[in-house]
Formats: sequence, structure tokens, C-alpha cells
Amino acid sequence: MQSMLIVTVMFTVDPAHAETFREAVLTQAQNSLYREAGCRQFDVAVAADDPCTIFLYEVYSDAAAFARHLESTHFKQFDDIVTPWVETKEVRTFNKLGPGV
Repeated sequence: MQSMLIVTVMFTVDPAHAETFREAVLTQAQNSLYREAGCRQFDVAVAADDPCTIFLYEVYSDAAAFARHLESTHFKQFDDIVTPWVETKEVRTFNKLGPGV
């Protein structure tokens, strides 16, 4: 059985673009969920103490599904738009070990 791939992304966004970034990333999450069969979950969260820190929790059926996500037109358009607004970005990937509780 192939394990699911979990991707986390931590963004720090320029305060002048924080609200617009949040709107864009919420649209990106919806696009990923509805347009990509391999995208199982795409959560967007903002730090309770910092509106410029955005956290993404994404679940893909496998690494190939994540690779397709990165090649999708909607991802590339999102990335082109928001990259100038991003101060820092940390992407981590994890292999899911088992079912949640």
C-alpha cells in the first residue's frame, strides 16, 4: 500500500499584501481540491498572533499527485501572483504512517 504524502508550507507574507495573499491562497486551496483527484485535503490557517504567517496542510494520494499539483496551471498562476508578496516560505513533506484518530 502506498502511503499518502503530507505537505506543509509555512509562509511569512509582506504585511501590505497579507489580506490579498489570504484570499488568493483560499482560492488556490479550492482549486486544488476540486480540480485535482489526488488532492485529498488542503487546509489554510493563519497564526493566532500574526496575520502575516500562513500555514498550509495538504494531503495528496501520493508523491505523483503532488508533482501533478506543482505542474497544474492553477498552481503556476497562483505562484506567479503571490511570490512577490512572500518574505519566507518553508515547504516540508511527510509520509503518512497510518490513519488519524
